[in-house]
Amino acid sequence: MSAAQSYISNILIVDVDPDSCESCSQLLQYMGYAVDTCATGMAASELLGQKPYALVLADLAGFCVGNSDLSSLASSFESSPDILLLVETTDRYSAIEHLKRGVRDYLLKPLHADELSHVVSSLMERRCLAAENRQLRCQIQRGQEGESLASLIDLDRLLSKSLDVLQRELGGSGGCGFVQGNGKVSVAAVNGLEDSRAEDLAALAQMKFDSGFPDELGTANPFKQLEEQTWLLPLVNGEQLKGGLIVAGAALSPRNLEGLDCLTAQIGQGFANASRYQDARRLMYTDDLTGLYNHRYLQTVLNAEIKRSQRYGASFALIFLDLDRFKTINDQYGHLAGSAALREVGRLLRDCVREVDILFRFGGDEFAAILVESDSYAARIVAERIRRVIEEHAFLADEGLDSYVTVTVGFAIFPTDAQDKDGLIAVADKAMYAGKEARNVIFGAEDLPGDE
Repeated sequence: MSAAQSYISNILIVDVDPDSCESCSQLLQYMGYAVDTCATGMAASELLGQKPYALVLADLAGFCVGNSDLSSLASSFESSPDILLLVETTDRYSAIEHLKRGVRDYLLKPLHADELSHVVSSLMERRCLAAENRQLRCQIQRGQEGESLASLIDLDRLLSKSLDVLQRELGGSGGCGFVQGNGKVSVAAVNGLEDSRAEDLAALAQMKFDSGFPDELGTANPFKQLEEQTWLLPLVNGEQLKGGLIVAGAALSPRNLEGLDCLTAQIGQGFANASRYQDARRLMYTDDLTGLYNHRYLQTVLNAEIKRSQRYGASFALIFLDLDRFKTINDQYGHLAGSAALREVGRLLRDCVREVDILFRFGGDEFAAILVESDSYAARIVAERIRRVIEEHAFLADEGLDSYVTVTVGFAIFPTDAQDKDGLIAVADKAMYAGKEARNVIFGAEDLPGDE
């Protein structure tokens, strides 16, 4: 019997007549039902609050509960049991009135075993069929949602929509989705949690995954427990954690896990597809020579950083770099030597910025960097570090061709110096070209003449 039908055999009899109650109870138990009995509507209301019932057999005397009745009370419970009235012949018209108010059917006293057996069986079979139909509709809906999720190739959108579905299915109060790459865990979707809490849970998921999870709900359960009522759906590649969905405030049980295996499998497949697409995009956005991102990817990253800045109220810096007189290396030693020198520039730049910062090569001898959560003071420190490192570095030393170049740096801060992407690019570019007049200098937006 499925979890959706687990209460289907529970029947409650409410009858002031003990003999009638006993004979009815014995017959229903013989038919295989679990039966409880009581004599009053008040006692019945207490039992209904303690256990789910599929059917309540009640005489008119036990039908009333204070100023209400059992049919109104029953509709307030999740199981919503059907009501079968047991009435004397003289009360038939009263029973018909109750049919209009939600009572499922009625039987006349004294009860006949065959009639009682037939009516109860019919009601229970209809109820069982309705439960199966609801379960089938639920499975169809889950299947459709799973197919939709599996078709998404945008990773952030997949994590956000999958999180919404899992929170609804598990009854969670909040959750988050994250991705893991290069040893770093990044939160990509948050719902109903503080951002700091989401980051802590994502880090905890990585730590617990590395140390191994016990099987709290059996090996077939795809969810792993992080904390009390907090669960992780790991998204893996082989034995490596590549991401995950975390649902908090959910009490998992075999009942709410039933039927979720297909949905979670489709989420996993969608994550794998979206990850492959993201990897392909990364190749498309990578400069072959230096391994840095190319100028096409700058537009995408700027859009993302502007949204993040607007959400969290944090500033970031856009830095443009142009090597001074780099053409002399190409002219003197050839383009292969020039390419080798540019690869060295890429390595030097990586050593000058943090892991969270993003580097780009525009082409030729022009580079750029986005420094996340940085103001003008921090940007100037990093820019000076880059300028000094490149000025002091002997390029092509391995070939015995010690060559020296310098770099001119321009930068602008969002949202201090510009309030949109195009404006930020224009200000940073203008600052760099203002510095090219002197070369080997740093120019920020605040260093530009007032009319600019």
